[in-house]
Amino acid sequence: MLEKIKETASFIKNIIQDTPDFAIVLGSGLGKLQDEVQPIHVLEYKDIPNFPQTTVVGHGGQLIYGTLEGKKILMMSGRFHYYEGYSMETVVFPIRVFHVLGIKNLLLSNASGGVNSNYQVADIVILKDHINMMPEHPLRGRNIEELGPRFVDMSEPYHKKMIAIAEKAATENNIKIHQGIYLGLQGPTFETPAEYGMIKAMGADMVGMSTIPEVIVAKHMDMDVFCISVITDLGGPDISFAVSHEEVLNAANKAMPNVITVVKGLVKNYP
Repeated sequence: MLEKIKETASFIKNIIQDTPDFAIVLGSGLGKLQDEVQPIHVLEYKDIPNFPQTTVVGHGGQLIYGTLEGKKILMMSGRFHYYEGYSMETVVFPIRVFHVLGIKNLLLSNASGGVNSNYQVADIVILKDHINMMPEHPLRGRNIEELGPRFVDMSEPYHKKMIAIAEKAATENNIKIHQGIYLGLQGPTFETPAEYGMIKAMGADMVGMSTIPEVIVAKHMDMDVFCISVITDLGGPDISFAVSHEEVLNAANKAMPNVITVVKGLVKNYP
């Protein structure tokens, strides 16, 4: 696996000839953020050695190198999920590659279901913590010491300085924003009302099917991590609204202008 990671990183490095300031991973329906990047190189996943292919509507299949707010960006338009049938090792493969490329800062985005009664559809939430309920751990197995330690400190999974800068950008632009705890489940089913109730009882504000494996692996490699989430549906033990992937994409689309403003503010002002 380490050889594959290095091979992929070498392929990308030979093309972009630089070390990006940020890696950005776009979640469901958040692809419009890529329109804000001034592209220099666009690589199709299918053309990158060892890179998997995304199979989910709303997830593109391109790695975009360019600039955003004067910073160098390497952006994944579309991520990989455990529910697609990929191993955790494959799900987090791009994050490993980013580290070998020398990238220190990772910005993640996702769509999630809200269980906090203060949330509304299309609200934006900055992750301050998470609860990992995925059935497989991305660090299970022999540890690769070259990438990070066997046991990983998770006392600050989401970088507090990044959160503060993003909050400031939201405040300056009159954007309502929350901080919340994200719980990760395997998917691909949306949750039942009882499951939403369980998630709330466990202390989470929202639930999704991604992100956490990427965060764990990024922290394993000592990267600074930030994640922004769009609430695309609401649930609870007494709520039984039907939800579809199309509705998720529509809600994400509605929130996009605010997401773009917050992310651009963070990128511009984070050293």
